[in-house]
Amino acid sequence: MENKRSVLKTRLVVGSGLAVCFALIGCLLLSGDNYKLIRSVFTNDYTGEQVQDILQNLGWRGYITVSILSMLQVLVAFLPAEPVQVLSGISFGFCIGLFWCAVGVFLGNTVIYVLYKVYGEGIRKYFVKNLHIDFDKAQKSKRLAVFILILYFLPAIPYGMICFLAASVGMKYHRYIWVTFLGSLPSICIGVGLGNLAVMKGWMISIIIFAVIVVLILIAVANREKLFAAVNAYLDRAGSDTIKVRFNEPYKFAIAAFVARCVLAVKGVRMNLTDKTDGKIKKPCIVLCNHGSFVDFIYAGMLLRKHCPNFVVARLYFYHSMLGWLLKFFGCFPKSMFTLDMESMKNCMTVINNGGVLTMMPEARLSTAGVFEDIQPGTYSFIKKMGVDVYTVVIHGGYLTDPKWGNGIRRGGCVEAELDCLITAEEIKTLSAEEIGERIRGRLRYDEYAWLDAHPEIHYKEKDLAEGLENVLMTCPACGKKYTLCSKGMEITCSACGNVAVMDDRYGFVKGVPYKNSAEWHMAERSKLKEMILSDEDYAHTDKVKLCGKSFDGKKMLRDVGEGQCALSRDGLKYTGTMDGKEVELVFHLKKIYRLLFGAGEDFELYDGKEIYYFVPTDKRSAVEWYVASEILYDIVVGA
Repeated sequence: MENKRSVLKTRLVVGSGLAVCFALIGCLLLSGDNYKLIRSVFTNDYTGEQVQDILQNLGWRGYITVSILSMLQVLVAFLPAEPVQVLSGISFGFCIGLFWCAVGVFLGNTVIYVLYKVYGEGIRKYFVKNLHIDFDKAQKSKRLAVFILILYFLPAIPYGMICFLAASVGMKYHRYIWVTFLGSLPSICIGVGLGNLAVMKGWMISIIIFAVIVVLILIAVANREKLFAAVNAYLDRAGSDTIKVRFNEPYKFAIAAFVARCVLAVKGVRMNLTDKTDGKIKKPCIVLCNHGSFVDFIYAGMLLRKHCPNFVVARLYFYHSMLGWLLKFFGCFPKSMFTLDMESMKNCMTVINNGGVLTMMPEARLSTAGVFEDIQPGTYSFIKKMGVDVYTVVIHGGYLTDPKWGNGIRRGGCVEAELDCLITAEEIKTLSAEEIGERIRGRLRYDEYAWLDAHPEIHYKEKDLAEGLENVLMTCPACGKKYTLCSKGMEITCSACGNVAVMDDRYGFVKGVPYKNSAEWHMAERSKLKEMILSDEDYAHTDKVKLCGKSFDGKKMLRDVGEGQCALSRDGLKYTGTMDGKEVELVFHLKKIYRLLFGAGEDFELYDGKEIYYFVPTDKRSAVEWYVASEILYDIVVGA
């Protein structure tokens, strides 16, 4: 109620202010010789020479009058712009006339922006009655600025309509004002230039040019609907987020590998990369990598750099225009994880059909505890269908060097990566999808802490190895309370009971908890949660959440979409709340979810086609429980 009153008050204040301003402007325009000038725009009572004399005799008021008239032609759709621009060119010359007309247009554009921000949809009908443009497509277009500029070259579309469109699709003021101002500048230059040309070269040349422009406008008006159809078709193309696979040259990967080596060397990370194929890979082929660290693609890319691999990457990262461009530059293409994605499937087949090296992390998410995660069964069927050689890159130490829950690469780390052939194309023909799966799991399965035990010489040099662990560990083992853990340096403390767990420089706990490392702690929590879910048919995990979705502008990956409540149960995930200003209820069955992805201490998420639903819970530390619960529920209800 208070919010509505505040909005109403703002509208009254802004409306009153604008009314006063326009009243003062009206008094100015209707006083003295200004009235004669206004009449000249709509009537033929004065000759061109008389209007020129009136305008020149006004002095500084003439400049202001031209600006005001230019501003009004933006705000008032039926007020013509060309007479004012031509007159200013005749009276003041090209440069001065252009300047004062541009000032007026600038002010008019600004007023429309303010009106939209204050009154919103209330003025939509006024501006878009004849603008047959798909606003939803325009708002989602990645080339919105170019689209706005195109509109300025279409006939019979008042500037005000275009300005309203730009304001209504969420442009920030600084971007809005430059786009709309630059878009109107060519027509201002033409109008003022025609007036100035008439004075310098005579009326004949101006009349000829004007006649040509009029003919072109008439032709465009006659084909108005076709032009609008073409603009909407452009929106379809510009708004499309279809990404086709790109094939690269070895030099790109050579440069990237050199840079990566330098960065990792500065970070104090040692690498042991082994290529058991001796650089000889039979193409086309599929390369599978285990996935313990966010930067696993670096190690795989170094081993495969001569073969120009095409990596499958989570679609989320392509939502950001710059990051998406960089990924595409290196031949990566997107995949909506754990959901049917025909675009990704087509790109995978394109790589194979063109003799490429298709590289993927079939676990499709970072390891939570430094151990092998499961693989969706459909992956094995796909590999069987492709019928090409399968190679693997098995990485050890990557998770410990850059853990999912950590705050960056840890000094003193060591990473081992080995490239080798797993299954030949001839063997693929004789194996079932299940047998292929057994081989893949047998090769990719890993346990980072077991690997670390076999390398007693490794000691991590950072002093904050424990920081972030509260984002993958749910419960204090001393008091049993959830989401009370916090970390600093080498310690994890419970805010409820004060228990302190201390970690050494090899990720081992030396006191405070009955677990050897965080993997044991996490797996113990998972077992308890599974017991609870199995014993409770009505189990449901609920929380208030903020909903985010794909960003429209590409400057960031996500935008705020709404807020509401999520519930995860045997029926699936249910969201009830707002979405783009509307009340919605979204239901995702477990068969469709498979696993909820999660960012440690950030969110839990799922894809539906090319769209992502990114849920931020009230306590971000709970994100890991949503993931673990979804995994357990799926295996119980649908079957592993």
